[in-house]
Amino acid sequence: MKAFIFEEYGSPDVLQLREIPAPVPRDDAVLVRVHAVSINDWDLGGLDGSSFVNRLIFGLRKPKKQILGSDIAGRVEAAGRNVRRFRAGDEVFGDLSGEWGGFAEYVCAKETTLALKSPAMTFEQAAAIPQAAMLAVQALRDVAQLRTGQKLLINGAGGGVGTFAIQLAKLYGAEVTAVDSEAKFDVMRSLGATDVIDYTREDFTRSGKRYDVILDVKTSRSMFDLSRALVRGGTYVTVGGSMPRLFQTLLWMPWLRLVANKRFRLVALKTNKDLEYMKELFEAGTIVPVIDGPYPFAELPEAFACFAEGRHKGKVVIRV
Repeated sequence: MKAFIFEEYGSPDVLQLREIPAPVPRDDAVLVRVHAVSINDWDLGGLDGSSFVNRLIFGLRKPKKQILGSDIAGRVEAAGRNVRRFRAGDEVFGDLSGEWGGFAEYVCAKETTLALKSPAMTFEQAAAIPQAAMLAVQALRDVAQLRTGQKLLINGAGGGVGTFAIQLAKLYGAEVTAVDSEAKFDVMRSLGATDVIDYTREDFTRSGKRYDVILDVKTSRSMFDLSRALVRGGTYVTVGGSMPRLFQTLLWMPWLRLVANKRFRLVALKTNKDLEYMKELFEAGTIVPVIDGPYPFAELPEAFACFAEGRHKGKVVIRV
């Protein structure tokens, strides 16, 4: 099978398209013919090895897991003898974080990491959903407990998590302010954003406006700056971003809650927990994945470069 391998950390240029043997599923796993895969921050962090945390996961000096890609959609080719949920021919999707291997023509996956794809979905739409949609719904519904009439600001609203979050927020009855580059204004407005802010021209933490909830996809700002943009009793939720800023959030969360009566929370992703919920919303026409691409498989490095530079709108998807 063909797969993109990386044997050293670096830019997307280190990715190499190779011919390697197809994997063989264990008794509790299935072999999936990958039809589409999307790029996540974990993939980029694993590729460039820029943080110590990523090095601990992928290998300190050289990557041990050499095929990235977690959000996949495809067709089951074979099932291990202990698999009960799927059989050959089933169309499935899911997040393989921790195992990865999706940037290939075939990948093995435990049956617990997959769900049946809706017949109404294309493989590209299905591959766009798993991680980004889980982060959005768990941040807004489970952690922030977003309510009708609340004012929500989404920082980094034009990417994968953000485009799902805008749609979910409108479903929950919130008023959405979307922050990203001007190039993404049209897509953010089309999804339901009431107000849009170009982060290169306006600092939302100094505008004087206050929000009930802030969902931060970037996490590049000081907690004290962000606190200014929250109403008293408001909630800040982050789903990832700068590692130093995430540590700062953990350090100052108790103090800010005590002194300012503002909650600062990190989302601990529950992988694939809400796939069925997102399928229901998709089939009802409530949620539509925003796709950048799809890119041909051979252009994976170019897709990575687009993602790394933040030029993408929604999810960067590759057709395998």
